[in-house]
Amino acid sequence: MGFWTTTENGVRLAVKVTPRARRPGLGGKIAALGRGTTTRLRVAVTAPAEDGRANEAVCRLIAAALDLPPSAVRIDSGAGGREKLLHIAGDPATLAARLAAL
Repeated sequence: MGFWTTTENGVRLAVKVTPRARRPGLGGKIAALGRGTTTRLRVAVTAPAEDGRANEAVCRLIAAALDLPPSAVRIDSGAGGREKLLHIAGDPATLAARLAAL
């Protein structure tokens, strides 16, 4: 299984976040051990993991990478940790094609 799954109204994206990174960006796929998802997308943000700032930065970065408004991305689970599941609203086929191009 990849780092995303389609839903009826979008996709669920598994990420591993590095807050306070030197440079923001998407860093490729990594294996997740002992989790239901086999791989995750590595995401680096410069924001600290304080007061939800890193979470907001992750949502903005993913939205920009997929050419979506920031409101289309929300955190489904893992808001307090580095491993998160995001929900991205939109056409599942279009979003899957954009994610495959990352």
